[in-house]
Amino acid sequence: MEFLEAVASYPFLQYAVLAGILASISCGIVGTLVVVRRISYIAGSIAHCVLGGMGVAIYLEKSRGWTFVDPLHGAIVAALGSAMIIGWVSLYLKEREDTTIAALWAIGMAVGILFLSQTPGYQEDLMSYLFGNLLLVTREKLWLLLGLDAFCVAVSLLFYHHLQAICFDEEFSRVRGSPVTLYYLLLLCMTAVTVVLLSTVVGIVMVIALLCIPVSIASIWFRRIWQIMLVSACVTIAITFLGLGLSYGPDLPSGATIIILLGTTYLLAATAARTLSYLSHLRKEAEFIQAD
Repeated sequence: MEFLEAVASYPFLQYAVLAGILASISCGIVGTLVVVRRISYIAGSIAHCVLGGMGVAIYLEKSRGWTFVDPLHGAIVAALGSAMIIGWVSLYLKEREDTTIAALWAIGMAVGILFLSQTPGYQEDLMSYLFGNLLLVTREKLWLLLGLDAFCVAVSLLFYHHLQAICFDEEFSRVRGSPVTLYYLLLLCMTAVTVVLLSTVVGIVMVIALLCIPVSIASIWFRRIWQIMLVSACVTIAITFLGLGLSYGPDLPSGATIIILLGTTYLLAATAARTLSYLSHLRKEAEFIQAD
């Protein structure tokens, strides 16, 4: 109740709640495609490459006087570049995606730390990039998130069947003459843009959690892609609001609280599904024995 009263009184809490809702929509859409395509670690790889791009941009701005360079510009270039590298290696060099993703993950983080360490007078805490802070969201960031949601919804509606095809059976789509390469690169670019904009709001670690864990929860109970998108978005909204509420009173980090709640919810959902499956199996066995 204290949190609800505070939300009604303080604009920064209203912005935080709105940011959680808007982030949940894009995470539900993109996260579903990434998880179903079995390239979940791509979000982590691109997110850490974002840190590298931001580090380079900050270095050029502070050390070289390139005032026209913004950290967001570096993040976008790094994210799209890493997405294209992953796609190129996977499609043309026939290498495993997870190997490329792991390499980019480490290199992106290393580049970011290297350039930030060489930036004179720059002492910003790297934890702000890793975990972010929903309570510091501005009106401008909300507009960015709204634009991201519109982009993700439009792409998913226009190319739903094509994206679904490359996620479930890429070879069959290729045989039928579908431009698989184009749609695969579109998926990677959509993931890159989502990671960039969300990283500036909720942080790198929370982006990975929001993209993967709610989708894993939804996929336990649902099988159709549009159902998983919808349910995972609703789960993310509920957990984000609950996490903000629980962290408000004790003054806990909101991002870490939300991630812990997501992980706990996943464990409970998986346990419940396993228990129900086991009970159903026992019931069928009992019915079979009675029939004999």
